[in-house]
Amino acid sequence: MKESQNTLKIENLDHLGIVAGIIDEMGLVEEVNKIVGIRNKETLTPGQVMKAMILNGLGFLSAPLYLFENFFVGKATEHLIGEGVLPEHLNDDRLGRGLDKYHRAGITEIFTAI
Repeated sequence: MKESQNTLKIENLDHLGIVAGIIDEMGLVEEVNKIVGIRNKETLTPGQVMKAMILNGLGFLSAPLYLFENFFVGKATEHLIGEGVLPEHLNDDRLGRGLDKYHRAGITEIFTAI
């Protein structure tokens, strides 16, 4: 008798699912993308990067920026941040580019719009 092998992948949401839901209801990702702008070749939009930073900040974990992607290993990043988003997309270079974009667009303008 041949047994079928189904793989089950378990990912963690913790309290971050609630926070991600509130961010989605606010329309934060879309608003940031509208203000900052999106490039076609980017894997993550500036709004998704900001959402990831908020989730990380509320994750009760203090770690250097170069370990940012490690926070999301084992978490359901596609459900929390967006379709196709993997932990390796959330590296320190991508965050740095996002922070540069926020600065160029104007932090105060982004904050007041949100």
